[in-house]
Amino acid sequence: MTIDRTFSPIGVFDSGVGGISVLRAIRKELPGEATIYFADQVHVPYGERSLEEVRKLSEAITLFLISEGVKLIVVACNTASAAALHYLRDKFPEMPFVGMEPALKPAAENSKSGVLGVLATPATFQGTLYGTLIERFANDLTVLRHTCPGLVNQIEAGDLDSPETRAILEGALQPMIKQGIDTVVLGCTHYPFVIPVIEEITGPFIQVIDPSPAVARQTHRILEQHNLLRPAISSQEGGYSHELPIRLITSKDKHNYSRLVGSLLREEGIIEETFWRGGKLSRSS
Repeated sequence: MTIDRTFSPIGVFDSGVGGISVLRAIRKELPGEATIYFADQVHVPYGERSLEEVRKLSEAITLFLISEGVKLIVVACNTASAAALHYLRDKFPEMPFVGMEPALKPAAENSKSGVLGVLATPATFQGTLYGTLIERFANDLTVLRHTCPGLVNQIEAGDLDSPETRAILEGALQPMIKQGIDTVVLGCTHYPFVIPVIEEITGPFIQVIDPSPAVARQTHRILEQHNLLRPAISSQEGGYSHELPIRLITSKDKHNYSRLVGSLLREEGIIEETFWRGGKLSRSS
């Protein structure tokens, strides 16, 4: 008996709230789809953890999302994608995955100066995916990089435009600007939330690339390829309706999570908690 999975939700996960930048783009691209977003706030940030640890966490989260009945999983985390995406595809061949990668291809294609700046976590830069992207698309360009220490924690705390956040970005971007960058690539899903501050620092003539819309389009394509798109349900105004709320799950305190998500998502959702026990996620503490 074939199970109709078209009405099943899309699963999205990140180490914290950063992947909400991707979730917003998915909701815009696919407004009729149900979604579950999991934030592993107990272990945020992933970028400071070993690739092996991130791989184990990603596998456990994947198992949890599968138990929740998702039909596709978006690894809305550059670090987890670099550490675990190929592993997850091999481990769960029946589950379609969409991952993140620094948008070096469009940056290289559109650069006039030949100097790019990439902001990402240490683990993203250490992964083989980043090196492969450099070889394929930016081998003849100058690519400057910075790990922006502390920036993910600032965003997790909701400090999107504080003096401390601005100081971190100034320290990362000003040396790049002096060396002639004309493009900034955001290699962490947390960073789109501070694009206004980045643009204030870089000015109007340096392009800032947010990968979230491209990831949402890829999610759409993969759902189509697997015949998993949810049938359209027309609202009175025409088109899709958001008749299904987003489920937002955290591995930490849901009250703080609710406050932060409300300011970032700009859409209401059902807030839930789950807990880590023995390397697995459980509904009971």
